[in-house]
Amino acid sequence: MAEISSFSELGAVTETVVAPAAPAAPVHERKLDAQGRSYATGKRKDAIARVWIKPGSGKIVVNGKDFDKYFARPVLQMILRQPILAANRDGQFDIVASVAGGGLSGQAGAVRHGISKALTYFEPGLRSVLKKGGFLTRDSRVVERKKYGKAKARRSFQFSKR
Repeated sequence: MAEISSFSELGAVTETVVAPAAPAAPVHERKLDAQGRSYATGKRKDAIARVWIKPGSGKIVVNGKDFDKYFARPVLQMILRQPILAANRDGQFDIVASVAGGGLSGQAGAVRHGISKALTYFEPGLRSVLKKGGFLTRDSRVVERKKYGKAKARRSFQFSKR
């Protein structure tokens, strides 16, 4: 390289040097199995849900039962349908889920998480909408374990002076 004697020459040299390109954003691609379904696993508390999505009439089946029979409470049904309504895909996909572990509330959250992930695998364009709604974040709160010398996780035994 030539010797640089002034700031104007330094500016000319730095303009010719090309800055390294910024890393490209990850490209999310469609993930489908041989039957044209997308699969995802959803988790919440101790519940784990396996969810399959395929184009259809909007039927949702959980553990072999219709979802409104399995989740009888309207709040749980609403939780289950949140990602579908947020993505404006109501009545367009058939959803089959098998869920195990935990209670009904945790299971509903696990199925919701699984539906959200499966929707993004089927239609990667929905990822931004579902991410903004917070449906792709795994709620990692779990029950705290019981410690020795305690009645429960943090509760002490009743104190007695005598």
